[in-house]
Amino acid sequence: MDSLNITNLLYLLKCIAGLILCYVLYKAFPQYPFYWSLVSVVITMAPDSSNKLAYDRITANTLGCAVALALYPIHISPLIMLCAGVALIIIIGTLLQLNTALRSAMAALIIVILNEQEHRNWIVALQRVGCVIAGCLIALGVALVFNTVMHLRHKRVYGTDHPDAPAVKP
Repeated sequence: MDSLNITNLLYLLKCIAGLILCYVLYKAFPQYPFYWSLVSVVITMAPDSSNKLAYDRITANTLGCAVALALYPIHISPLIMLCAGVALIIIIGTLLQLNTALRSAMAALIIVILNEQEHRNWIVALQRVGCVIAGCLIALGVALVFNTVMHLRHKRVYGTDHPDAPAVKP
């Protein structure tokens, strides 16, 4: 039971909160592919309380969507398009120093591109991009709320803003 510490418990709660919010969108707007926001929210959510990792994953998801939309009008084999997209994401993501978040970008690329070769409908691709970004924004919002609550709790309990500072009780 040692592995179920407060960090893992908070991660579990953040994921569940994000899933619930995305599921509400999925049920409220069945005409849109909000099931992709469910995928996006759990890919974007980070177990630690680092806002930087959350921002990096959102940037990476946006990069994946942008690369997918840039490749979308090119009429080539889906496999070649996916391989070219992965290559572009790794190159651009490395230049942007998103190394820890590149998997999120590749997932977004696949979500937007896959199966669109059969339909070739820009509206569907744009709806998927919107749903991926919605999942990212929900993950960011949940992370910020949890981090703010934990920061305020730490400040109240220890009387300091910095988590490494020793508690000073008057």
